[in-house]
This record gives sequence, C-alpha cells and structure tokens, in this order.
Amino acid sequence: MLYVEPISAFDDNYIWLLRESGRVGVAVVDPGDADPVIARLHDRGLDLTAILITHHHQDHIGGVADLLARWPGALVTAPQDRRIASATRVVGEGDSISVPGFETRFDVIEVPGHTSTHIAYLADGALFCGDTLFAAGCGRVFDGTFEQLAASLRRISALPPQTLCYCAHEYTLANLGFAAWVEPDSAALAERTAQARRQRDAGEPTVPFELMLELATNPFLRTAEPAVISAAEGFAGERLVDQTTVFSALRRWKDQRYD
Repeated sequence: MLYVEPISAFDDNYIWLLRESGRVGVAVVDPGDADPVIARLHDRGLDLTAILITHHHQDHIGGVADLLARWPGALVTAPQDRRIASATRVVGEGDSISVPGFETRFDVIEVPGHTSTHIAYLADGALFCGDTLFAAGCGRVFDGTFEQLAASLRRISALPPQTLCYCAHEYTLANLGFAAWVEPDSAALAERTAQARRQRDAGEPTVPFELMLELATNPFLRTAEPAVISAAEGFAGERLVDQTTVFSALRRWKDQRYD
C-alpha cells in the first residue's frame, strides 16, 4: 500500500513523500527545494531511492541536484524535456513504471497545457498532478495551450471519482474565491469554502482532495454546466460554442480579473 505525506516548501508548495510499509526507501514528487526533504528523511532514517518530476518549472525541480549529491543512486523520472537536465529516466503517455524500493507501479499520463510536456503519475488511486489540476482550480497556461489544458482536465475528470488528487500548491482558498464568482449560488462551494477555512485555520493542508469534490465545485471541470457556461459567456461577451471555449474564457477571466 502506498503512503503519502506532504513536505511543505517555499510559501505554498507541497513536495509529496511516498513510501510503502516496512521499507526505508522512499520517493519524492517535484522537490523544488532539497532542504525540507533532507530534514524529513534524516529525522525518519529514510533513504531516497527515486524522484518523480511532473514538469520543468524551478519550484518543482530546483532541489534535485542537491538531493542527488546526497543520494546519488536515486532514479530521476521525468517527461521528455531538455529543461530537466537531471532526468535519468524519460517517460511518456502509457508507460507503467516501477520505482526502486516500491511494489506499487505508477502509470504515466500526459497532461499538457500548464507546460507543453507536463505529465502526471497515477498509482493506487492517487494522482500526482503537479500544476495541471489544483483544488478548485487549475494551472496557468505557460508554454502549453488553452486547448491542451482543457483536454487534460477533461481527461482527469474521467478518472474514478474516488481518485485522490495530490497537486503541488496550497491555492485552495484563493481558487474557491474565483469559483464563487462563477457559481455564486452554489451550496457545494459554500460548504467546501467553510471546510477549507477550518483546515487552514488549524494549520492543515487542503490537499489531497477527491476528484468527486472537484467535479462538484471546480469551474474548470464544470465547463458543460449551464451556470458555468452562462458565467463564462458573460465575461467573454459572446456565445461560447463548446467546452474548450468555455474553459478558455474562464482561464482568461481568472488571469485578467482575479489573480
């Protein structure tokens, strides 16, 4: 069985620590900073055997070099991207990979949009989705496209609703604020916002979250819902013909008016 715990980094990043019962070898996902990882593993007497990377941004790979200096045998798995120079294994769509020290296998899903080469890892009902999907939101479009990100989110939406999503940032309350712009009368959103506030006030993370909760409250996954379409058309000032154009209007609305 896969066990997952967060390691906080920077102001709002989560580095995910993965382990299996009875094993000292562990993996980390998207270590933008080495210091908190080294401290956690040292405190627990654990040995780093693998690093999983979702995309090339520095707050996801910045700690890799220092971790390899301490654990030179750790296998670094990443998408095909020349900007991730430390990768020792390149993976892509459809790959099912083993990780040193783990019995669990990880399925690789290509989810571009935030970046052009972004991938996610799915294992044991857990999705490590980097910056593609956030709680109640999604990543900005950098060197990917709106069309790619819309398609990636629809693909994630088709996973089992009990899937636990492990994104890389604590953006939940801010994202819920924008979601309330889109669906101001949503009881599900009001309930989720109250719960997220309680969690943050208690110093607890709001991640992971079940996909079914996203389907009920995340506007970027609700682009077929009449209320979301109407709100997006209100921002765009025109009729939107499909889910991709609805998504693009929502993302631009958040970029231009909310963030």
